[in-house]
Amino acid sequence: MHWDKVGRVNLATVLVTFVSMPSPTILTVPGLGSSGSEHWQTYWEQHYGYQRVQQRDWDNPICEDWVQNLEAAVAAAGSGVVLVAHSLACATIVHWAQTTQHQIKAALLVAPADVDRPDFPPEVTGFAPMPLVRLPFASVVVASTNDEYVTLVRAQQFAEAWGSRLVNVGALGHINSESGLRLWPQGHTLLQELI
Repeated sequence: MHWDKVGRVNLATVLVTFVSMPSPTILTVPGLGSSGSEHWQTYWEQHYGYQRVQQRDWDNPICEDWVQNLEAAVAAAGSGVVLVAHSLACATIVHWAQTTQHQIKAALLVAPADVDRPDFPPEVTGFAPMPLVRLPFASVVVASTNDEYVTLVRAQQFAEAWGSRLVNVGALGHINSESGLRLWPQGHTLLQELI
């Protein structure tokens, strides 16, 4: 706080300091198949102006390729990046964090697909095993009680290993288009708290 000679807060100085803080750059990172028109990531991009990390092949993902494209997107975005990942993109971010020299502000990791499951889609290459190491940035794992791609127990294991806060949002399935969340205000509140 900034105080004047008689011990009062100098609000003008506080406001100038607050206003001059740069806004973070929010990048959405979709999972397998990308995020369609009814996905909350798409709604966030359209409503808030967030930018999507693009992948060359959304339907036959190769971990190394996805990590390289994420690296390029973060490098292009500059400082103060916050990543908003869904499903397979959570694994992409955790793999990327092991090799990158870039520092980001935080990551919201929504419905992290369990790439170690034996029934995981065969078109997904190189994402297993899931890295279980502490992430070098603030993070929140958002999980559902009835997600077909990750159990709540497994999501808790991920959160503990990554040093993330776990948020159980109840029975929202895979927290995707089929969940009907549209702008998903609860998720956006979690993002703002993380920032």
